[in-house]
Amino acid sequence: MKTIAVLTSGGDAPGMNACIRAVVRTAGARGMKVYGVNRGYNGLMEDDIYEMNLRTVSDIIDRGGTILYSARSLKFKTEEGMNQAVEVCKKRGIEGIVVIGGDGSFRGARDLSLKGIPCIGIPGTIDNDICCTDYTIGLDTCLNTIVSMVDRVRDTSESHDRCTVVEVMGRKAGYLALESGLAVGASYIIIPEKPYSLEDVIKRMNYTLKLDKRHFVIVVAEGIGGVANLAKRIEEETGIESKSVVLGHVQRGGSPSAKDRIVAALMGNYAVNLLLEGKGNRVVAMKKDEIVDYDIYEALSMTKDINLNEYDIAMEISI
Repeated sequence: MKTIAVLTSGGDAPGMNACIRAVVRTAGARGMKVYGVNRGYNGLMEDDIYEMNLRTVSDIIDRGGTILYSARSLKFKTEEGMNQAVEVCKKRGIEGIVVIGGDGSFRGARDLSLKGIPCIGIPGTIDNDICCTDYTIGLDTCLNTIVSMVDRVRDTSESHDRCTVVEVMGRKAGYLALESGLAVGASYIIIPEKPYSLEDVIKRMNYTLKLDKRHFVIVVAEGIGGVANLAKRIEEETGIESKSVVLGHVQRGGSPSAKDRIVAALMGNYAVNLLLEGKGNRVVAMKKDEIVDYDIYEALSMTKDINLNEYDIAMEISI
């Protein structure tokens, strides 16, 4: 294999640039030509592609976001869009593609592989909701951002004897809420994977009030939503001034942490080596701190359970 491409798709995540760098540098060291595809599968269909080299990726390891930009493409899911992307690959001589993104991106990589363009998926998403891997690029940076923001919220909550209900990202998964809630000592953590009721929240707050606690931080997963209404109901039921905070896309940005840079480098290097071995239709993953790979079909069929033992511990020690 002499010519490959790299693209980022779906939501951006800190560490994507570090991964792009690893792909380009590894391929360059192996004497391969590397194309960068702008704006994900849209760019692949539209031939928005440029040749990258060792210097193209200089000084990007510490940058958040993705220098290749990202987009979600409905057209790519159609037969017409897929064939258009394949024709661009043939025109450019692209023999394999590294796709950095989430499950939706991997489905696109699977379909391209079936069309004769070998693809390797790398998990890049802050949500950590890709079932085949213990860790996704961007998670650690995002968690540290959430912790930093919630620590600031706690300062003002404490100053006013207030309850603050904080919504964090994660789509329909509660990993970010659970981990960040544990890290900040949240009074209550609300995630899709664990049933809850308003009565449970009020009961816990009333109990801790008896123990002389006067301020509260409640962390809520994005998939639950409704934080403004929840804050209003809490204030009505307890008489405690309650505010809601939606952290939003600040969670996606920022310079990647050391862990995200390291994992990105290892996964990017691994992906290029898989292509050199003539392998496609694979997803790179981290299992028990080792970099491994799975068939895309196997990866997409896996399930992933949240660690509810961590939830129980968080609730036990956040009285």
